[in-house]
This record gives sequence, C-alpha cells and structure tokens, in this order.
Amino acid sequence: MKILFVASELFPYVKTGGLGDVMAALPRAMRAQGADVRMLLPAYPAILSAVEVQGSVLALPELMGGGPARILRAEAPGLPLYLLDQPAFFGRAGGPYDHPSDLARRFAALGWAAAHLGRQGDGEGWRPELLHGHDWPTGLMPAYVAYGEGPRPATVMTIHNIAFQGRFPAALLNELWLPRHAFTPEGVEFHGDIGYLKAGLRLADRLSTVSPTYAREIQQAGGHGLEGLLAHRSDSLRGILNGVDRSIWHPARDPHLVCRYDLKHPSRRGPNRPDFQRRMGLQEDPAAPLFAAVSRLDPLKGLDLVLDNVDHLVSRGAQLAVLGTGDPHAEGAFRQAAQRHPGRVAVHIGYSEPLAHQAYAAADVFLVPSRQEPCGLTQLYALAYGALPLVRRTGGLADTVVGVTPETLAAGTATGFTFETASGWALGEAINQALALFREPTAWRQVQRRGMATEFGWEGPARAYLDLYATIPTKGA
Repeated sequence: MKILFVASELFPYVKTGGLGDVMAALPRAMRAQGADVRMLLPAYPAILSAVEVQGSVLALPELMGGGPARILRAEAPGLPLYLLDQPAFFGRAGGPYDHPSDLARRFAALGWAAAHLGRQGDGEGWRPELLHGHDWPTGLMPAYVAYGEGPRPATVMTIHNIAFQGRFPAALLNELWLPRHAFTPEGVEFHGDIGYLKAGLRLADRLSTVSPTYAREIQQAGGHGLEGLLAHRSDSLRGILNGVDRSIWHPARDPHLVCRYDLKHPSRRGPNRPDFQRRMGLQEDPAAPLFAAVSRLDPLKGLDLVLDNVDHLVSRGAQLAVLGTGDPHAEGAFRQAAQRHPGRVAVHIGYSEPLAHQAYAAADVFLVPSRQEPCGLTQLYALAYGALPLVRRTGGLADTVVGVTPETLAAGTATGFTFETASGWALGEAINQALALFREPTAWRQVQRRGMATEFGWEGPARAYLDLYATIPTKGA
C-alpha cells in the first residue's frame, strides 16, 4: 500500500514534543512491515541541511500568498521524504509554530501540497493511495481532497493532542483556497471560525488517537469542544497506543549515559545517578530517593501539583530534578524552589536531549501528573530505563502503567504508581506510597524489573494502523 504521512515535525530535525518522536518511528516501522510509506513535511532549514535532496517534483509560482514553492524529493535514513520548499513560510529561524501572522496560510499550504500529491502523484510514477495527517497543522488536507477535483485518495487524521486545534478567522477562506460552500458545520466551519483540526475530523475517512483511554475521554468531557463530533464519528475512531523507538531509547546502547545497562545487568545503572546529580547540582546522596520530571511546564501537564509537594518531598529526605520550559510563572516557581532547597531541588529551564536521557537513567521515580495526557512517552521511557513512573490515571498513562497495590505486587504486574484526582493532596499520597516502597528494596526491584521487561515497541502500533487502513472502502478515481 502506498501511504503519505503528512506532519509538521520529525525528530531529530524539528521537534517540540512527542509528535516528532512518533513521526521518526511509526512510518519506519510500517515500512518494515511492507508498506510503501513516505512523508511530506515543510522544508525547514534544519531538514534541508541534513537530508539528501534528490530533485524537484513540482514547482508553483505561488502558493497561499507565500510566493514560489516547490515540492522536493529527499531521503532521510530509512524514510523517503517530500519537502514543501517555500522560503517565505518555512525558511525563517524559529520553531515551527512561530510567526503567527501567517500560521494559517503556511499550514494550509502544507495540506494543499499533500492533497495535490494524493490526486496527481509526484510525476515520477508514485501516487499515494492514502494520506495520513497528524494534528491540526495537517487538518485542511482532507478538505482539499474532499473539495478538489480528480482522484480521491483515502484520508486518515490522527489526534496527538486535541487541546491544539488551529482556529482562524472565517475571512481567510478565499486566501486558503477553500470554496465558499466548504464553510458549513459539515465542512471547515467551527463556531464561526475555520477549524483546521475540526475539518480533518469531519472530513477524513478514518480517525485515530494515541491511546484507547484518550479515545474515550475526547468523546466526553476531554474533547475541548469537539466531543459531539467525535462521539458522532465513534465508529470511525480508533485509539492506538504509541510506542518507543528502542534504537534511540534503550539504556543498553544510549550514548548519553556514563554507564549502559539492561534488564540482565541492572546494577550497571548505578553510576548514572551520581553523574546526573553532579550535572544538576544535587548532593551526591545515594540514600535519597530521586524524583524527576521532564515536561513542558504547562497546566495540562500538572507540574503545579509537583510544586505543591516540593517541601513535602524534601522533608521526607527525597531529591527533585525538573527539566522543562513553558509557563513563566511555573519556571519562576521551580527556580525559587531550587533556591529554597539547594542541593535537594534542581531545575534546568529548557530542553536538553542528553540531560533528559540521563534523567531517566538516574531517577528512582518519574513524575507524570498530567491533567490530560493523550498517550505520553515520558512514562514509557521511564519504564524502559528502570525509573518507576508515578502518573495520574488519564489517557495513555492509564493504559500503560499498572499501579502498585497489594494485589498487583502479589501478581507481579505492578510497574509504577498511580493516582486519580488532579490535586496536590492526591499526588502527595502517591509520593508517600512510592517512598514506602523505596524502603523495601526487594519489592522495589520486582516492580522495576517488571517495568523494564514491558515491551512498548512500534511493531504492534504499525500493524494496528495498517489494519485501520484496511477498513476504508476502496475509492475510485
């Protein structure tokens, strides 16, 4: 099957969160199962400088008011690419969602280019049978397929985070090359605006999201205004868990660690702890339970609940390391906490890939107290590296972490700690549970081994997506 993935991020070139990681792993896993998967994404400077560009398959004198554009054919390791090369939109410095003045037009250009490849092919004999868009920047792609002329490939939209939807003024309709009759509730209109994600969810043939529990939540109170549409399309919606790229996230071959280890040699994990403590400015205290968080500092991620428990953690003899950036108030509050507890609390504002890997290899407990979490990769990385995840039971966190109870300890199925209510008190109770288990080394090692043995590779998700594609009726030209 010929499949075109369409996305705005791809690790290691452009990444703001988990989407880039998924795009780096899922299409390659599907190719390993025999699918002819290629990817379209913007020709950011970081990508153009790193991949092999093989030529141009389409040149346009004008696209969405952004001037000349080309679709380039390129190759990343193990993944054929098409790159939308439009310097006015994608050639500037900054992140993929910076420069808000033309945000609507540049991601409309990406959706239009995907639909064009789907209808006309690349001019070199390859035309995708299915277009698979990821998150709101690709949401207009199914609209351009639905309202355009010519062959109509099948379309799939995946929701990675429904909180980000892409809503823009209705006055842009003509500038976005959409027909007037598209602006209806059955099309791209959403509460008087043009809704990119809404359009994709309404017009794509099939929908998916990144965990079974999140698929249920977004049809209820967690749909951010799209609950009704998703409930209406529930027969077309699937929840498919993300995986972990074990070529990158594996403690036995991680180049960022001072000492590599695996399930058969867990004691080799030890030297990573004092190394990380030194890097973060924490006391090299081997007896202190080390809690860590690597996260955007965003209210949905629940890091304010961690702030509520900083003094409690320190009073119980624990250490805390936080890596992240985001809300300025949260950044300031964590800095103040580190100043209040020098050597016991440490904060790195920003993101460092090496430091993140080192945190997973050093921590005893990894905190993921999200108010809403579509799937989450943090807890999967923690499991693989032998850090016990402490998570709120929501979305993919509920699907991937088995909380410690007398029953799960006896059955040998526990992999971490869980709590239900998004409150500082509830997180504090889960922290107490983790601290109690930490004082029981035999039980702790049992849970740690179970977590490290849990397999969350991409082979299963790849098969699940191919199965989803197979449910779409074949379309004619």
